[in-house]
Amino acid sequence: MRFLGIGDTVDLGDMYLRLQSSGHEVRTFAADTEAHDVMRSMLRFTDDWRQELDWVRAAGTDGVILIETASLGETQDELRRDGFNVIGGSALGDKLENDREYGQSVLRSLGMRTAASREFTSFSDAIEFIERTRGRYVFKLNGSEWSSTRGYVGAMENGDDMRAFLRASQRTWPTLEKQSFVLMDHVTGAEVGVGAFFDGERFLEPANLDWEHKRFFPGDIGELTGEMGTVVTYRGAERIFENSLARAEPLLRESGYCGYINLNTIVNDDGVWPLEFTCRFGYPGFPILDSLHQCGWDQIFRSLIARDGKRFPTHDGYSVGVVITVPPFPYSQGYDALGKGRPICFAHDLDDVDRASLHYGEVDIRDGQLVTSGLIGYIMVVTGVAESVEAAREQAYRRVDKVVIPNARYRNDIGVRLIDRDLPELRRLRLFP
Repeated sequence: MRFLGIGDTVDLGDMYLRLQSSGHEVRTFAADTEAHDVMRSMLRFTDDWRQELDWVRAAGTDGVILIETASLGETQDELRRDGFNVIGGSALGDKLENDREYGQSVLRSLGMRTAASREFTSFSDAIEFIERTRGRYVFKLNGSEWSSTRGYVGAMENGDDMRAFLRASQRTWPTLEKQSFVLMDHVTGAEVGVGAFFDGERFLEPANLDWEHKRFFPGDIGELTGEMGTVVTYRGAERIFENSLARAEPLLRESGYCGYINLNTIVNDDGVWPLEFTCRFGYPGFPILDSLHQCGWDQIFRSLIARDGKRFPTHDGYSVGVVITVPPFPYSQGYDALGKGRPICFAHDLDDVDRASLHYGEVDIRDGQLVTSGLIGYIMVVTGVAESVEAAREQAYRRVDKVVIPNARYRNDIGVRLIDRDLPELRRLRLFP
């Protein structure tokens, strides 16, 4: 097969490497010039993805375009109209993810209970709103260009911290940058994501559940990052899936959506509360899912394109994924001096199974040595798979210990909250077997 990957920062690099190692042809485009050293010596890159369309078309049904972002939906729809096989999302998917109030309105129209959410285009208006309501809220920026560190989850019931946060943001906000964000009512409960592959007509089975660890430090302390680690399972998602993401099937079918989609939720005694869509391959979600697949990405993609399958084979149990980073992650300032170009070494007892469980991010090979590269210091995801979360954790961290990078950082508690609190709560609510 032929695969053309299109994105900003080679987010799907590990997927491309695995497709390539399976004998497929892969070409990659990265729009962000600062990402041009990511896997530069490991993959074939192109400076203009449109110049590669004839190469894709020549492969017929074996030609596939993979889209990494939630910002090229209209382009994806256009390419599909031109006869290309495109896996990623759609224009509707972009809007569901990036326009947060629109996403919430769609969820409400599908019969789901949502937390109250208000859209603002002025910090002053939002500050006045909090002064009037004195409530606890979550701040989320609209659009796909913002770092996760820019969000804020209010901690004080009277809203004093959120009001102070908004005032500080107002003082430092770039003059020419549009203000567009939502304040969502804070909802307490167990946070869980539900995701599935959609082939343009229906969801493939099974759906999966994931438990993200978004904050930088163990114990859920510190700034919000993209993710520091996640636990995933393809078993037991049916009740949450049917009560949430499954309801979007007619809407996705109408839009021509084809790819992976995830819905983050809070569950409590009042039910399932959907929070936000991710209408693309998530990272590190996709490599953690990969470790549970009994087939390669090529087989899943063939099924999505042909629309000829209802299920694909997956392993029982859980996959625990641990993200390894280097300074100054989760920020980019100072990366050249603090973390870029550092050697990545491995213990002598790293076997082939261990190596297959290392999913590379911002890396490259220079003079025969694997090194850190890219923009921010997001180096790799290390996975472990087992019947229990405890055993999968043990396996993942055993492999983490075999990776040696100067000044590497990672959370050492991925899955602990799930074991201690979230799984018992989901079982109490009878939402998980």
